[in-house]
Amino acid sequence: MFGHRQPTIPDPVDALPGRTEAMVVVAPHFVNGRPLVGPFADGIDTIVVGMGCFWGAERKFWETPGVWTTAVGYAGGHTPNPSYEEVCSGMTGHNEVVLVAWDTGVIGLTDVLRVFWENHDPTQGMRQGNDVGTQYRSEIHVADAAQRVVAEATRDEFAPRLTEAGFGAITTGIVDRARFFYAEEYHQQYLAKNPMGYCGLGGTGVSCPIGVTS
Repeated sequence: MFGHRQPTIPDPVDALPGRTEAMVVVAPHFVNGRPLVGPFADGIDTIVVGMGCFWGAERKFWETPGVWTTAVGYAGGHTPNPSYEEVCSGMTGHNEVVLVAWDTGVIGLTDVLRVFWENHDPTQGMRQGNDVGTQYRSEIHVADAAQRVVAEATRDEFAPRLTEAGFGAITTGIVDRARFFYAEEYHQQYLAKNPMGYCGLGGTGVSCPIGVTS
């Protein structure tokens, strides 16, 4: 009835200070036993994406054939080495994100991004369903100009399909990749460790066309 105001990313001067100590990530991937931290082998490429709560988002990618490993973390904000609680406060500017590493001989970036587009609603701004906050925004963090070309092309191909289905404009940010901060160990592959855990991820039911070469 009264509507709601979209959360906003804080200015750097207002963000939490964070800390100099990085999160220590030792355990291998809980599902496939591979490392979570690079450098990865030749032929493994990476991209960072945010699509709502990172628990369900990560599962979508580790279940994708050709994806070599995944990890969850925080990116796109101002606070160095934030904690989960700090990110959820809205005062870091960070997004909950998934680091996706894939075997380029098995799957291309276009297909990786198809998983991204089809498994959340990229039209909701600073939210996904009932999860409201800047940390839930839809975002693609590209490593270089080539990744940006593919990200923008898949967005532009998907947008008319969403419009035809009655959805609004895509609000997904396509940004240059900044530092990826690993999340706490208990968040890594959370839904494999906790099969009955919360997953608020939901797609639009609209298929993303494949029309570019990655």
